[in-house]
Amino acid sequence: MLKILAVIAAIVVAALGGVLALAMTKPDHFRIERRAAIKAPPDKVFALIEDFRAWRAWSPYETKDPDMQRSYSGADRGRGARYAWSGNGNVGSGRMEIVEAAAPSTLRIKLDFSTPFEAHNIAEFTLVPRGEATEVSWAMDGPAPLLSKVMQVFFDFDKMIGGDFEAGLASLKASAER
Repeated sequence: MLKILAVIAAIVVAALGGVLALAMTKPDHFRIERRAAIKAPPDKVFALIEDFRAWRAWSPYETKDPDMQRSYSGADRGRGARYAWSGNGNVGSGRMEIVEAAAPSTLRIKLDFSTPFEAHNIAEFTLVPRGEATEVSWAMDGPAPLLSKVMQVFFDFDKMIGGDFEAGLASLKASAER
């Protein structure tokens, strides 16, 4: 019996070592980005992004928890606007603050998650006129600490978060093209 326990312990230690070794091969920084062409002028699209209250019409995270608690503070829109949320396991809790708003081309947001785990990232929207459309890029980047790297061994963050960005851009497109 003791021999079996020793073998199991050795397997567990080897598996943990393997996961940590794989985690250490992950980059120290991540970036996730998606793009969409929206048939609307940049100022119309920018207005939907720079006002956190308008996000309820298009953000994919707004529909993941119908009971999510929200609060708004600071400026009504643009630089200095703040938004805090607290919700279920699908949305967690945190806060966002617009730190740069260069209408109608760039919006940068400081994004701080407190649950399900702490993270500090930057989200950025870039709008570029392309004929009768606006190319909108939604990106998020930040550091990848050890916990994040371990999670990346098991989950494809680009696919998970990128899928949310794709859904959000599709909703933003629908809202802006009305």
